[in-house]
Amino acid sequence: MKEYVERLLTHYKIWRDGSAVRRQSRMFKPDHKFIRDNVSELIAENLNVYIRDNHILKNVNIKVPDKKITCIIGPSGCGKSTLLKTCNRLIDTFDNAKITGKVLINGKDILHSNADITELRRKIGLVSQKPCLLPMSVFDNIAYGCRIHGIRMPRKLNMVVEHYLRAAGLWDEVKDRLRTPASRLSIGQQQRLCLARSLAVEPQFILADEATSALDPISSKIIEELFVDLKANYTIIMVTHTLRQALRIADHVIFMYLGEIIEEGDAKTVFNNPQQELTKKYLSGAFS
Repeated sequence: MKEYVERLLTHYKIWRDGSAVRRQSRMFKPDHKFIRDNVSELIAENLNVYIRDNHILKNVNIKVPDKKITCIIGPSGCGKSTLLKTCNRLIDTFDNAKITGKVLINGKDILHSNADITELRRKIGLVSQKPCLLPMSVFDNIAYGCRIHGIRMPRKLNMVVEHYLRAAGLWDEVKDRLRTPASRLSIGQQQRLCLARSLAVEPQFILADEATSALDPISSKIIEELFVDLKANYTIIMVTHTLRQALRIADHVIFMYLGEIIEEGDAKTVFNNPQQELTKKYLSGAFS
């Protein structure tokens, strides 16, 4: 009888602990909605992009470090934005675009014909030069992507919206007008809303294409500080025309000129001891 009772107690403990685990697994965590790789590695190999008859990117080879801020610098028209758009397949929207080479995300070639574009763009969030809002409320701008990826329960969406508005430093400013059109926000607030929208689907990479160039100095500083905080969990690739900005926040630098990678490396090394003559001239202000 004693052994029987002990077996019952053992089975009860296993059931109880298992139930606790199952209950815990059903608990919603805003920052763990999707499966994420532990490492976010982006590598371009012999990447060439042609648009119509123009050779935009020429044999680009880069390796973006995980959970760092990589700033892409260089004069206007050198291919910086095209490189970003290739990394999340927005280049596909260009007429007569031709691409050769590879872009590898954690070892998988995103340029392959079998690549899941919807999933790719979830993993790689993009914040554009000008805020690109959906014609919806503040709430729905963030919830929209989550709904596409299968998260529709109101309670979960409420948690997601608050969580990522807080992450973007915007919650206290908009919590009383979540149902108002997002277009009524200031430009700086709109850009932070776009950042929150990107974060809500839990990307591994954040691409920022001159994300602060249209902002006032205070809003620009807020975005910069957010990126510095966010790099603990995200790999950030940022195109910037402002060398001062790259000096402030970059961990890694890629210098481009006429579609080619001229120099790449640790930010302190590139800025303090550039190896290429073109890099030295650009950093000295000889051309911009």
